[in-house]
Amino acid sequence: MTRISVRPDFCHGKPCIQGTRIQVAQVIDLIAAGKSFHNITADYFPDLTDNDIRACLEFARDLIQNEDIHVVEEAPRA
Repeated sequence: MTRISVRPDFCHGKPCIQGTRIQVAQVIDLIAAGKSFHNITADYFPDLTDNDIRACLEFARDLIQNEDIHVVEEAPRA
C-alpha cells in the first residue's frame, strides 16, 4: 500500500500523504528549507512519521526518474 494518494477530487489532485490533506510539495518545501525529519514532525505535522516523509521523497524521486527531459537549443540573440 502506498503512502501517497493522488485523487482528482481531493486537494485539487495534488499528491497527498494517504489519509491526510498534507501535500507532498509541502513536505518537500520544508526539506528544501533545511528542516530535519524531527523538525517537520515536531513543529509542522505531528501526525506524520519518518516513513511518510521518506515516501514524499521517494514520490518526488520517481517523478524525476520517469520524466523525459528534452533539451531545446535557442537561437543566438542578435
